[in-house]
Amino acid sequence: MNTSINKILISILLLTLVLLFLSCEDKFELPTTSGLGNITGDTVYVQLNPPWEGFNNPQDIYIGNEPFIYVADTDNDRIVMMNLAGTILGSRTIKKPVALAQDYQLNLIVCSEFDTLGSTFGAVYKINLVAANHNISEAPITRLLPRPNVPSDLKTGIRYTGVAVFYDNSFYIARTGPNNSSIFDPDNSILIFQKKLLDDGSKKDTLIGRLPSIEPVGTGLLTAFNISSLASFKKRNTDFVMTLTGNTTFKTQWLYFNFASETPGYESKLSPGTNQMMSVNKFSRPEGVTVDNSGNIYVADAGRDSVYKFNSFGDELQSFGGPQLFNQPYAVAYFDKTLYVVDKGNNRILRFILSTDLR
Repeated sequence: MNTSINKILISILLLTLVLLFLSCEDKFELPTTSGLGNITGDTVYVQLNPPWEGFNNPQDIYIGNEPFIYVADTDNDRIVMMNLAGTILGSRTIKKPVALAQDYQLNLIVCSEFDTLGSTFGAVYKINLVAANHNISEAPITRLLPRPNVPSDLKTGIRYTGVAVFYDNSFYIARTGPNNSSIFDPDNSILIFQKKLLDDGSKKDTLIGRLPSIEPVGTGLLTAFNISSLASFKKRNTDFVMTLTGNTTFKTQWLYFNFASETPGYESKLSPGTNQMMSVNKFSRPEGVTVDNSGNIYVADAGRDSVYKFNSFGDELQSFGGPQLFNQPYAVAYFDKTLYVVDKGNNRILRFILSTDLR
């Protein structure tokens, strides 16, 4: 009799311990999505604790190729470098950083600001991490924009808002501004940087122009109307996804270069109305986007306090959020089954993993 009671008590104790362990992680049910019902049954996003705090109006996050984590800590005027455990390894002072990417030579590309002539201008910098053995505070830094001795680059109204790096270390920079009447150089543009071979055999990042056939204030496809972020694919192509906050119908667009067209150029990869990502007015104010190695696309919508996940066909998979969880989610990054979200309004980074991926 005593043996049976002891077995029951032990079972109760074990069950209690399991429940206590599970309560250490917050779970968020996936919302029902119109037309799809409960997408994945009992699948939930699990928030990993603790949140990473201590930031001030952060606006971007990027997982480098090392891999280290880089955060644009905007109103603290710094780039923060962390390991995957969230330990801060160093930081670099830079005025108002808002967008980050890294090339395959481990240079960090930063969209930010700088002051000169009594005014503040948008700026793009390159930080050479390898030259300083990844001591980011001591790494050599080069300003790519505005270019020295190019007065036309000094426009107080323009800002650089996104960067996408490709397999050959070329990259695109998103630029926004109020003057868009010029046919040749409107403020709202995507700028192209490529490596230029110099006489001494070295290579220099060089601005070679802007993407053609991109409307500066268009309301449909192929528009640069207030681009808020860019993201490339880790493949040997120049596809990219952009988010826009201007008055556009499709605020997240995946563009690919069609070499087979009569006039080769960028086209929309996904057709409007055939998938959830390209639904009319699907997003409110998308500020950040990233792509994982499987081609899934993650979008942070600050206007709806939500994060969306789509597959490579534009079908909506898991999406979650709400004001009880986020206050203006502004950027996303993905690595090793973990989704990182910049919760801008709450000055923190949140991490999530699907319950099916828990180890």
